[in-house]
Formats: sequence, structure tokens, C-alpha cells
Amino acid sequence: MPYCVVAYDIPDDRRRLRLSRVLWGMLDRVQKSVFEGELEEHQVDRLEERIRRVVEAREDAIRIYPLCPACRRRIRRIGPSPLRADPDVWVI
Repeated sequence: MPYCVVAYDIPDDRRRLRLSRVLWGMLDRVQKSVFEGELEEHQVDRLEERIRRVVEAREDAIRIYPLCPACRRRIRRIGPSPLRADPDVWVI
């Protein structure tokens, strides 16, 4: 199963929140604007479609990096472990 990293830079607060909620539904947040996790190829395609419906292509920058298993093993992490909670979403 491919490992996918999504990074974004969105100046608009509302779109940024909407995108983080889309990504949160499929990936783990590891930094404030970076999500990652395992997705099937068809899920990556579906995620891209959902992202395109939320963002403004002329203003927002989004990068989707599918990683092969060999590349995933080569990921180097420095610092605290990944975030697991979405600070913008409250569950009651």
C-alpha cells in the first residue's frame, strides 16, 4: 500500500480549515500543514478530487507525494513524534 504525504500552504483561514478536515478524514496530521498515511491508489485519486473542490488553485499550494515502500523506509524524523489530534476539531 503506498504511503502518501500531503503538504499545503493556504493563506485563507476558512479554506485551510476545510482542507485540514478533508485530510484528517484520511491521513494523520504530523505537522500543522503536513499529513501522511497509507492510502490505496484509488484513495489518492479520490483525495485529490476532494482537495480540488476545497482549494483555490490560483492562491493555494498543495503537494501530494506518494512514496514507495523503499522510500518510506528512508524517511528521517527529527524532533517530537507526529501529532495525532486535530486542534481545530473538537469531539464531544
